[in-house]
Amino acid sequence: MTANLRGTYRGAVQSISPPASRSLADDIRGRSDEELTALLAARPDLARPAPSDLTALAARSSTRASTARAIDALDTAHLQALEAAAVGAGATTTADLTRRLGADDPTLVDNLREELWRVALVWRAPEGLVVTRTTLEVLGESVAGLGPVAADLPGGAAPSDERIREIAADAPPRARAILDRLMWGPPLGIVPAEDSPGRPGPADDGPRWLVANGLVRAIAADQIVLPREVALVLRDGLVHRDPHLVPPSVTGPQRQPEAVDAAAGASASEVLALLDDLLDSWSQNPPRVLRTGGLAVRDLKAASAHLDTTPEHTAYLVELALIADLVADDGEVDPHWVPTAEYDAWQTEPGGERWARLALAWLSTTRAPHRVGSRSDASAVVNALGSDVQWPPIRSLRRAVLDLLGSVDGAIAPTAGDLAEAVRWHRPRRVPRTLDAVVEAVLREASWLGITGHGALSVAGRALLESDGEVDVVAESIHPHLPAPVDAVLLQADLTAIAPGPVTGSLAAFLRMVADVESRGGATVHRFSEDSIRRCLDTGWTGDDILAGLRDASSTPVPQPLEYLVRDVARRHGTVRVRGVGAVIRSEDEAGLDVMLAHKRLAPIQLRRIAPTVLTSPASPEVVLEMLREEGFSPVAESASGVVAVPSRPVRRAVRQRAIDPALVQAIDRAQLGSLVAGLRAAESQAQARAAGAAGGGRVGPAIPANDPTTSMAVLREAIADGRAVWLGYSDGLGQTQRMLFHPDRLDGGRVSGVSEGVTRTLSIHRITGVVPN
Repeated sequence: MTANLRGTYRGAVQSISPPASRSLADDIRGRSDEELTALLAARPDLARPAPSDLTALAARSSTRASTARAIDALDTAHLQALEAAAVGAGATTTADLTRRLGADDPTLVDNLREELWRVALVWRAPEGLVVTRTTLEVLGESVAGLGPVAADLPGGAAPSDERIREIAADAPPRARAILDRLMWGPPLGIVPAEDSPGRPGPADDGPRWLVANGLVRAIAADQIVLPREVALVLRDGLVHRDPHLVPPSVTGPQRQPEAVDAAAGASASEVLALLDDLLDSWSQNPPRVLRTGGLAVRDLKAASAHLDTTPEHTAYLVELALIADLVADDGEVDPHWVPTAEYDAWQTEPGGERWARLALAWLSTTRAPHRVGSRSDASAVVNALGSDVQWPPIRSLRRAVLDLLGSVDGAIAPTAGDLAEAVRWHRPRRVPRTLDAVVEAVLREASWLGITGHGALSVAGRALLESDGEVDVVAESIHPHLPAPVDAVLLQADLTAIAPGPVTGSLAAFLRMVADVESRGGATVHRFSEDSIRRCLDTGWTGDDILAGLRDASSTPVPQPLEYLVRDVARRHGTVRVRGVGAVIRSEDEAGLDVMLAHKRLAPIQLRRIAPTVLTSPASPEVVLEMLREEGFSPVAESASGVVAVPSRPVRRAVRQRAIDPALVQAIDRAQLGSLVAGLRAAESQAQARAAGAAGGGRVGPAIPANDPTTSMAVLREAIADGRAVWLGYSDGLGQTQRMLFHPDRLDGGRVSGVSEGVTRTLSIHRITGVVPN
């Protein structure tokens, strides 16, 4: 049952005793304003669009789609109670349900009945609660593994309960084994040809014996079915083998709250750093968008190698960037995945706000990062950032798992298996086959994001669940647990720099340019190498500029090995210069040019000497630069004027405002529900006044509000089942609407057949403007 219904209205269960009704429509019309508000809060689809009056509300609540949605929202206790009520004939009392469920607490069962009534899956009759017809249709013929009633099967009514017990006690072993197999469902059995009940022969100890004694019925030459009455007697009156009327407890090892929050803060800081590193890389070298959309596997592997994370973690990060609108398809003719303008604004925010936006986007998204790398329904590999990552059930499943973590007192770290079992109890009709894997994925992603720490929900995680989308509240909860940013690193003689905390701003940009990340954790280790120093020199920095930047960034002097490395790379950097001809290579080092000419791996660029200090190549300058660098030379590009050309590093940004459309979930608040109920009351009063005026000599029949075809069909179906007439509006071929009192008897293929004014007519549903019971 929905949480708001359980929490808000459970306390009023014992004090409510509305009068009995003749139908669901009468039941709903007889409810108080508070009860109608409870119904609309539990089943918000009934309020969108707003029904015209209470009769239309009752008709809409009995449609198959709305009823199925309400049943799907039930937890195991309410679903089992509904099934127990559905297997009986006629109304059901608390005593009946208590016996069928095998419960020890009648108060608990009475609460279950009341909440089923509140959501209009049952209605009150003088004898007890009656399950609605549409509910019976949605539950199906085999409720709780029980077969059809005996009266609907060949052979007529079943023996008495006492006679069934006597026959079952005398059943031969083989017959008893068949009964035991069919007793708890499924009730249908396939029998071998030699034992077929329809085959001539004596009644042996198998299916023929059971058919002959009336315990099972033959419905085909090789099929038998166990009637509902017989199964219930064999089950000792129980509808379910294992009733689960109380939710399973969520338990696990106790964690220290301080340790949980510290671990969550460290994970939150790490995800911010990883996203910053990833998107800075994509600003310079964005990956292409696949023709079918998404990110290529090789680009995902390249990002994984760059970040030094697992493929699963990398897929989660790139999906998180898309979910938070930090990356998007740039929409060019040759499209690439590039950071958005939102990323630039996100970078300038404090760490708490940056994390809050990520966490809120992840909590509400319908994308499932764990699906990346799996197979879609079309047996294609699911690519990161592709459309196949979209999976709407993940949002409610993610919320269900986190709500269970938040429902326990203290920092409890339950296992994924225990959480999966609890999720199954709370939503038995809405769990996928892969629930265990989904729960593990949700817990893993929550840990990566910092919503949990050491498997338990953090303070920031609880604030996220209670925030109602408020960024400031979530940011304030994580802020005390984020490691403080550092403004200096520790340079070491082994050519590394240790950052004892998160690095942000210009210091982070400088370190990404001049060093490579070697390891992450509580402290990040950056490694200096010839390639990293050369990368910085290629952007226009000089050796002295790099050393000055290192001195400013370090709380200790620059170690001598690091200074030697910078000066040595800077001294060799640019001794060879390339200009476009194809390409001209100029150097004062004639011996170095001799080495190039003799180098076998440089043969593809076809070097030729045109002067003692000049070589040429038909290849482009970019290719020559790359080839020379791969073979250990340190060339730089030179302009036509002989000046070193500093390569530009354009920053790519997506033009579109949103990477993906956000999922819109608009809840109806209490004020809106109150206003809607007041409108329904007023409309119902007006309808009754018009009906009273018509009965006193005014126009014939009540007002007929406009209904959608689904609602009209629901009203007609109820009228056919009850044998009642309806008033309906019907648009004829000239576009005029006729009012008629119609006695429907059959609804099929978008048409309803019946009698009006003594004439048999068949009406098209799409021409019916509205239907009201007589």
